[in-house]
Amino acid sequence: MKEPTMNRGLKNRHLQLISLGGIIGSGYFLGTGYVLEKAGPASILAYLLGGVIVLCVMLCLAELAVAKPVSGSFVTYAKENISSTWACGVGWAYWLNWIAYVPSEMIAAGIIMNKFVPGVSQLWWAVLFGLIVTVINLFHVDKFGESEFWLAIIKVVALVAFSVVSILICLGIIGDQGALGTSILLGSGGFAPNGYWSVILTMVIILVNFQGSEIIGLAAGECKEPEKSIPVAVRNVTWRIVALYIIPISLLISILPWDQASLSESVFAVALSNYGLDSLSSIFAFVVLTAAISCSNSGLYGSGRALHALARLGMAPKILGALNKNGMPQNSILLSVCGCWLIILLYTFDASETAYTYLLAVSGFTGAMAWISICWSQYNFRRRMIAQGLENTLKYKTPFFPYITLFGIWAQVICLVVIAFTADLRSTLYAGIPMLLIPMLWYKMKKNKVVQETVIQK
Repeated sequence: MKEPTMNRGLKNRHLQLISLGGIIGSGYFLGTGYVLEKAGPASILAYLLGGVIVLCVMLCLAELAVAKPVSGSFVTYAKENISSTWACGVGWAYWLNWIAYVPSEMIAAGIIMNKFVPGVSQLWWAVLFGLIVTVINLFHVDKFGESEFWLAIIKVVALVAFSVVSILICLGIIGDQGALGTSILLGSGGFAPNGYWSVILTMVIILVNFQGSEIIGLAAGECKEPEKSIPVAVRNVTWRIVALYIIPISLLISILPWDQASLSESVFAVALSNYGLDSLSSIFAFVVLTAAISCSNSGLYGSGRALHALARLGMAPKILGALNKNGMPQNSILLSVCGCWLIILLYTFDASETAYTYLLAVSGFTGAMAWISICWSQYNFRRRMIAQGLENTLKYKTPFFPYITLFGIWAQVICLVVIAFTADLRSTLYAGIPMLLIPMLWYKMKKNKVVQETVIQK
């Protein structure tokens, strides 16, 4: 009987919107409040720097994914171009990253629905949404791609609509405040009220907001004509990410004083309410709901593929590498869902802003390690191709090598070093570092045991 294989049912439009789905989650609509609170209007610079880092990582990933379009992406690339031990650590850390982050999205969705239907607790809503994304992820991959396409479209349309309304507010066409100019943007302490160092201090949360773009690589093994789809998706998604972050946030801090931002509710909704647009504010609550479901959907997709890749590489139980009749890694998806539900139950004991920020920061550390791994793998891969005289055989090459690659690595390393000197975020290292090192130590011990048994048998 022929063994099931990954179903290459994802179209180019699916690939682009799946990545956007993972990026524009409730963390964007809610977590932006933390960034504005810390950096003020200078948040624009933080998001610009984040966009440049995303561009570097995606260009590196495109070269690897076109050269070897496999589901599992950077886990496989790390094994082949860095080391199997590192691949194991990064792969499991990435999986744990989504297992920690997806529940926060489900809880956010539960909180929103609890406000609409107070009789049902947020926990049960979170479980319901968990079931929904589980079922979607177990469909044929093209059905998953289609659902994520439309969920992501809602978020994109909402951000475009917010930008248009914000421009009208700035011009004085909406409201009776007249043309705003820079009165709000620079009115509460100037452009960088807490100093420019605050831009660097918020980069960890910024990188969390941008995470999900690497899912393009995880989907490479399930898309049609990857040599054509992936470079186009990388170019388009990267610029759309920058546009959908930089423009709306620039307009947001032009109509909402930065010192009114917080994590308690969506800053976009607060800004609209300030100008009497309560109906639009309520609509944004629905948008945050779809964002949470969409991000959970993409995150579960990414975690399932990463776990499947670990199993196929002998870094996780073999049963997790099996595919169902639809070519879906059913077992790895189900285990990922179980992990998410466990975190949901634990999260309900402390749903405070501190816990939410902590989850975001931990995700920032583990996600950054995955991004560093992508750039590092591409650097070693290209160097090897050059040494073998095969560079010209590549169908897609990262431009300006090695500068783009090295910037992508060291910019993130600096951001992670900053964590150690930031009191609010330092404790995330206590969780993030073990998430990376423990799987590496386990794998190293496993390899040594196999070697010893082989020697004894001989």
